Amino acid sequence: MSTLLITGASRGIGRAMALACARSGKYSKIILNGGSDAAALEETSRLVASAGDLLCCSSLGDAGDLAYVEDLRRRFGPVNVLVNNAAVSRVGLLTDLAPEDWDILFRTNVTSLYNTCHTFVPDMVSAQSGKILNISSVWGIAGASCEVAYSAAKGAVNAFTRALARELAPSHIQVNALAPGIVNTRMNARLSEKETAEIVSQIPAGYIASPEEVAEAALRILEMPEYFNGEVVRLDGCWT
Repeated sequence: MSTLLITGASRGIGRAMALACARSGKYSKIILNGGSDAAALEETSRLVASAGDLLCCSSLGDAGDLAYVEDLRRRFGPVNVLVNNAAVSRVGLLTDLAPEDWDILFRTNVTSLYNTCHTFVPDMVSAQSGKILNISSVWGIAGASCEVAYSAAKGAVNAFTRALARELAPSHIQVNALAPGIVNTRMNARLSEKETAEIVSQIPAGYIASPEEVAEAALRILEMPEYFNGEVVRLDGCWT
């Protein structure tokens, strides 16, 4: 049985992944991190605890803060499986993006990966075993107008994934990324009905993915054999 840490687990894809992993019966302990919404994180923790025979721990804090992540390790111990899901986005022209928003976006989407891997990978290397899954985006592959900073950050996630996989493969540690297209989460709730319909018309699959569908894909990646490593898996209904 494994111990799992998921960042950004309060809602959406993070919550769906936590529930899918709890129901899989493969984890004896699941550690949930949330950024700022204590009530949402508490609800996720309740759902996960009731979904399987396991220990569920939760912690509210900024995964972009190394001291906080190191404290997570001291409080909850090593993990076998790490899912980096914490993310924020900003929509608008790059010329209108404030420097502090650029910093927040990279801190949440990219620096958090450094913090969690820097903190938890040594345990995996000692065990000669481990799995890391980074949640990216198709915009990290294709790029999106009016989401330049988000696209740049997710592109960095993809490069981080491929490079770290090469570094850790000799230690039998898998590092992969899942790059979803548009998903029905709060991050996309800003879209109007007209905008949503226009996007759906561009997706050959004909619909917007649910968090549960992304969670199912994530679970399958985590169950792949060791040789499946350094991959950025697109999940976008043939959109991009």
